[in-house]
Amino acid sequence: MTTMVTAARRDPEAPRIPAADIEDATGTEIRRHELADFLRSRRERITPEQVGLARGGRRRTPGLRREEVAQLSAVGVTWYTWLEQARDIHVSPQVLDALARALLLDHSERTHLFSLAGAVDPAPGTECPSITPALRTLLRQLEPIPACVQNSRYDILAHNRTYGRMLCDMDAVAVADRNVMLLAFTNEEWRTSVMDVAAVTRLMTAKFRASMAGHLAEPAWKALLKRLEAASPEFREAWARHEVLGPGPRSKIFRNAHVGLLRLETTDLWLGPSSGPRLVTYAPRDEETRERLEHLQALVVAAEERLAGA
Repeated sequence: MTTMVTAARRDPEAPRIPAADIEDATGTEIRRHELADFLRSRRERITPEQVGLARGGRRRTPGLRREEVAQLSAVGVTWYTWLEQARDIHVSPQVLDALARALLLDHSERTHLFSLAGAVDPAPGTECPSITPALRTLLRQLEPIPACVQNSRYDILAHNRTYGRMLCDMDAVAVADRNVMLLAFTNEEWRTSVMDVAAVTRLMTAKFRASMAGHLAEPAWKALLKRLEAASPEFREAWARHEVLGPGPRSKIFRNAHVGLLRLETTDLWLGPSSGPRLVTYAPRDEETRERLEHLQALVVAAEERLAGA
């Protein structure tokens, strides 16, 4: 609680919690003041040179100015000032993501930022609260049926073993690259496994565009779009078509490098609001595919046993 009172003294515009009222302060009020202190402390430790800004003339504050953080985060100066003053304002996960990047927060600091703000981190590679131990158990029990959990941006948040070997060796893919759109346009092993890859990626781009409509200003979505455009002329061409396609079950045909042709039917099971994470399953459309999925699972299990015995 001492931190909050000190913060109010440093910033005369910050709303104070009088010492006599500290015990009556709500958890939300306390978190707002802790968040304000934390942001200020991170801002003051960063030099302009670290983020590519000119130092300029005399600076009255250590580290970055508030307006510089606002500029780097693409938010309003007044809004960011209110945030450091512990005002009662809404802070979206997307803005927190931009602030975390602007303030060069490491993983622990980023986690702390989102915790203080009471928000869920949307960035790829961060732990998703929907991925519970029970859900991981369910993914394993669905085997040999391939299954994964994806968010609306098509990041692969979790998967079972047969999904992990269905299109490529998922364990060999960096966590930050486990995104269906990235894999479909840039991973050759994945692309080789997809029958009629040009038609499939065009449909995927149409679904991605429809999904992105509600997230156009969000940093993580814009970063993914920028990365796809830089990495793939094929994506740029498909994106320029402005085609849209909603979610729904689809028939898929893959050619797995280990067991051959797989004819599958996908089903999306939403784990929350339709814009949130979903469980995607790939059920066999015929007995031959079921047998091949069982063979794929057996190969994965045998590889794990060899590794364990090495």
